[in-house]
Amino acid sequence: MTDTPIRVLIADDQRVVRDGLAMIVGLIGGVEVVGAASNGLEAIELALSHRADVVLMDLRMPELDGVEATRQIRSTLPDTQVLVLTTYADDDSLFPALQAGAHGYLTKDASAEEIERAIRAVAVGRIHLDPAIQHRLVGALLDPQPLRDSDNQTLPDNLTPREAEVLKLIAAGLSNQEIAAALVVSNATVKTHINHILNKTGCRDRAQAVHYAYRHRLT
Repeated sequence: MTDTPIRVLIADDQRVVRDGLAMIVGLIGGVEVVGAASNGLEAIELALSHRADVVLMDLRMPELDGVEATRQIRSTLPDTQVLVLTTYADDDSLFPALQAGAHGYLTKDASAEEIERAIRAVAVGRIHLDPAIQHRLVGALLDPQPLRDSDNQTLPDNLTPREAEVLKLIAAGLSNQEIAAALVVSNATVKTHINHILNKTGCRDRAQAVHYAYRHRLT
């Protein structure tokens, strides 16, 4: 596995951005740029033909936007991960992209090092979010009023409010240690909650749990 390069497809409607990203990504050890798409439809076609491991996806593109392209790629190629790289960090851009199946979300002011970390993370199924976006998500998820409102909702699969809270933080990309710090509990307690969540929801791993959270609108 370590000898096989991560195959990356770049999708952006601006040629200067595509060329710049191809140069940056091409310099990363163990990563191969397999193609570049100028719109969402082309991104789907090239992802299929090249069997890309990771698609660097812009959101605002002609023919088909990045959100719908992400949804179709993830539906057709479940082993292909999507890393959104966009100018926009607003909720109307962020949440639809994550709900469509994107495993990563960066803004275009991200450094080359951050892009490399994100590619390597999503390539193995981990979530990678821009630090500022992660901070905003966590702040929203831990806000007392939304949590009180969620207590009155019927949670799926007999999840408890605390398990739903842990699931929200998993969907925000937090590690077990970060969840423990956010909720002021031990790592062992977090692991117990996660085991209960996986058992109740039938999810095999954290990646499936993230999609479960967005599918059931628990984020």
